[in-house]
Amino acid sequence: MTTALTTGVHHVGLALPDIDAARDFFRDALGYEVVGGVPDYPAHFVSDGSTLITLWQVSDPETATPFDRKKNIGLHHLAIGVADEAALATVFDRVGAWPGVAIEFGPCPIREGSAVRHFICYIPGGARVEFATPFG
Repeated sequence: MTTALTTGVHHVGLALPDIDAARDFFRDALGYEVVGGVPDYPAHFVSDGSTLITLWQVSDPETATPFDRKKNIGLHHLAIGVADEAALATVFDRVGAWPGVAIEFGPCPIREGSAVRHFICYIPGGARVEFATPFG
């Protein structure tokens, strides 16, 4: 067995049609901190203390093509961990009530017989995000 040459995900960048709405979602619905930005790009950087997410503004939201997870190569979804099933329920309630969020499916086992539970939604701007309890 070899030792991995990497230390984990440094950050994830999402290209979105309205980064202000996405920033507000991460900050106000999930409690992330806004930790920076690049006004000229434009971009916002948000973090929960362990995960950094960059929110990049697409140049023309009206003509931007939404990602199709079954047809496009690229980020299928971003999976964000939660502490436990109670936290998952809290996140689901908060996210499900957030403007511009579409729930793909509610909390359920990640696969038959698994203790891991998750749900998937589309955040404001259309990026697909999963929230999941720990493995094990």
